[in-house]
Amino acid sequence: MIAYEMSDPRVGSATVTEVLISPDYRKAVIRLALLGKPAEQAATLDALNHAKQFLRHELAERLQLFKTPELHFEAALAADLAAKAKKILKRIERGRPKPDLGEKNPIS
Repeated sequence: MIAYEMSDPRVGSATVTEVLISPDYRKAVIRLALLGKPAEQAATLDALNHAKQFLRHELAERLQLFKTPELHFEAALAADLAAKAKKILKRIERGRPKPDLGEKNPIS
């Protein structure tokens, strides 16, 4: 919705990285990876905050929730993203068996 349905020119490149919803579904914090200079990032956050009622209305129609949470937008920090990427890669690595380097590849 942010990338394709908002017509505000202030919205730059914003990718949703995480959505945290309170247990009572009244509040949702949307973390975004923002590209560009700090001024452009601030303009994107301002535009999203300005359009939060539109986005909330669209979510309510599409998801048909009993309660539609109040939306709060914040920038995800690059350090947080890097730490999450490392954790995900470790989880993937643990889930796969390590290849036995002593055996020859049966396909070759």
